[in-house]
Amino acid sequence: MVQTLAAGALALFVGFQLVDRVPFLRRYNIPAPVVGGLIVAILVLVLRQQNVATITFDTTLQTPLMNAFFTAIGFSASLSLLRAGSGQALVFLVLAAFLAVVQSLIGIFSAVLFDQSPLLGVLIGPAALAGGPATALAFAPQFAAAGVPSAETVAIAAAMSGIVLGGLVGGPIATRLLERNALRAGSAVGVEQPGKQPNVAPESATTSPEDEEGSARQSLKALTVILVAMGIGSWLSGVMKDAGLTLPGYVGAMIVGAMIRNVDDFSGRIGIPHDITDRIGTVSLTLFLAVALMNVKLWELTAVAWPLLVNLALQVVVIALFCWAVVFRAMGRDYDAAVMSGGFTGFMLGTTANAMAVMRTIVEKFGPAPRAFLIAPIVGAFFIDFTNAIVITTFLNLLG
Repeated sequence: MVQTLAAGALALFVGFQLVDRVPFLRRYNIPAPVVGGLIVAILVLVLRQQNVATITFDTTLQTPLMNAFFTAIGFSASLSLLRAGSGQALVFLVLAAFLAVVQSLIGIFSAVLFDQSPLLGVLIGPAALAGGPATALAFAPQFAAAGVPSAETVAIAAAMSGIVLGGLVGGPIATRLLERNALRAGSAVGVEQPGKQPNVAPESATTSPEDEEGSARQSLKALTVILVAMGIGSWLSGVMKDAGLTLPGYVGAMIVGAMIRNVDDFSGRIGIPHDITDRIGTVSLTLFLAVALMNVKLWELTAVAWPLLVNLALQVVVIALFCWAVVFRAMGRDYDAAVMSGGFTGFMLGTTANAMAVMRTIVEKFGPAPRAFLIAPIVGAFFIDFTNAIVITTFLNLLG
């Protein structure tokens, strides 16, 4: 178990180095743990195919790492943040949830067309595309238990393809909308651009023992609230499972995390250190992805290659048309709406990082879009995970 985690950590830093040095990986925001994990998976495949060695990994820690990440996502789900976009964040979320249902139907059609299980279509639809690698891998055991062969391998193949396509398609859609409608950046005031941090005093060269103790206590507090949410969430997931619902293990913890967050927002009595819970979630996610991807069995992918390709082609066309005809109009038909349409393509095919990269490329050329940079991350970073989990779970229970 520890050796597997150590190998995952090393693979992760190999991924960081490659993403920093390979322009293609950096341009399309391919996650470093995905790169490092897939390199190990390819190495395992080569050794197996050449009859040199058969390598297996102990993935015991994969589940708690995954649960910790989604619990941290739950702590980010503040209702006050959802209201920050004056209602537009809710519209954006409704559009994303609706498209997740459409992705399911497209995936089911693609799977049935090639005499595959309709559940395969849900896995390569909203689980892999709207959800990204983390959600796809989190749901993979449920799909495998429902009879989808090689669920983890198929999930990551679809998710990786979606990330690349999201980076390729989002920019041209936004650019064409801007040119067709002769839109230019406005002068929105009062919304801070993403990535800008409040001014803080430079950290002193020396830290007092009292400061170190306070920092350690805050870190322990963040870890404690995450562990408490995971503990209660584990019980809640068991209750939902006993009620006949097919759910990934993280859902209960994510719900409890969101409840604790909003109680704290309302009462102010807990004082959750959100910067530290976010950091714990990020560390958990990167290690989870690296370990999970090392264990992907690439030799199992050939049986579903055609459903994957057809599904991806249809998804790109439908999402592009949806952004052009629906998202742009629903979000206001202005400059920010066009930029958001590009971002919407990015995270509905790949990840929030895709969406942010697409939008950054647009604003660097045409000017700032503060409303887009407020709404897209709010929805793409965590609220879509809630609605997408409901969509995926509904289809799992209907078709399973």
